[in-house]
Amino acid sequence: MKVHGLLLLDKPRGLSSNTALQKARRLLDADKAGHGGTLDPLADGLLPLMFGEACKLAESALEGDKAYEAEVRLGQVTTTDDAEGEVVATAPVAFSDAELQAVLSRLRGRIVQVPPVYSALKVAGKALYRYARDGNPVQPAPREVQVHQLELLKRSDGDRPMIRIRVGCSKGTYIRSLARDIGAALGCGAHLRALRRTKVGRFAVADAVTLEALEALAPDARRAWLVDLEALVADWPSVTLDAAETARFRQGQSVPLAASRLPLRAAARLEAAAPAGAAAPLEAAAPAAEARIAIFCDGRLAGLGRCSTHNEQDCVLAPARVIVP
Repeated sequence: MKVHGLLLLDKPRGLSSNTALQKARRLLDADKAGHGGTLDPLADGLLPLMFGEACKLAESALEGDKAYEAEVRLGQVTTTDDAEGEVVATAPVAFSDAELQAVLSRLRGRIVQVPPVYSALKVAGKALYRYARDGNPVQPAPREVQVHQLELLKRSDGDRPMIRIRVGCSKGTYIRSLARDIGAALGCGAHLRALRRTKVGRFAVADAVTLEALEALAPDARRAWLVDLEALVADWPSVTLDAAETARFRQGQSVPLAASRLPLRAAARLEAAAPAGAAAPLEAAAPAAEARIAIFCDGRLAGLGRCSTHNEQDCVLAPARVIVP
């Protein structure tokens, strides 16, 4: 039996994302598998795992904002910006609660951060952490990210000064960099001690299952934890094709459609994008992820498509991803 769907896994600390993926893949007896958004071994929490045809939806279905709870160790700077690295600098911790809140306030909103030198970002086809491990660290370029929420949950002083924070942020934000920058702004240095991811897009860790719980279930009960393909795109604009149109679509061919068959959201963008008598792609009026349309046949997902228009009445639906039943 082919396995298709999304598994929300509560990954334990100490396990790599790929190891967790392979354990879950064996438990579900799935052929094709991938994960959406890597979690370092240091981190635990929500790790979305895609199986079968769901792998084709990972980029689109999981590109939303993320949320975390993090512990930041103050007074110590490490080579990796987290607890796995070597401590390279220490400093006394002496700041007021008001100073801490001021720093957190400055790091909210659209900010520029430098990713850690120990990260999976690639330069010339090679991951940054490989350069660092070879003794030739490469300083990555700064980039803009969005921090929607940065809230202090707890402050602990004493021999191991620490703060616990809640973060809501855009995809691509490094919490290790955020911890490092908090410490630098406070003048004492800091690194990430622990991290738990609580949300990816509209999916929350409260709805996730652990590997131990999954292993204790019978095979049918394990598959019941999968979010099916149709649910992954339930809130997207959609078009329903008949059998002949679906066959054409699945062969990678474009399908001509009356504009009236488009969902309202997509039709509005298409109209805005197309000057009278001219052809214009739907993507010109909206970001690529929003422009993508879910394609259904007989209530089942057939793939993802994009529309372009030739005139006010007609459009062309081109395959972006084809789902094989």
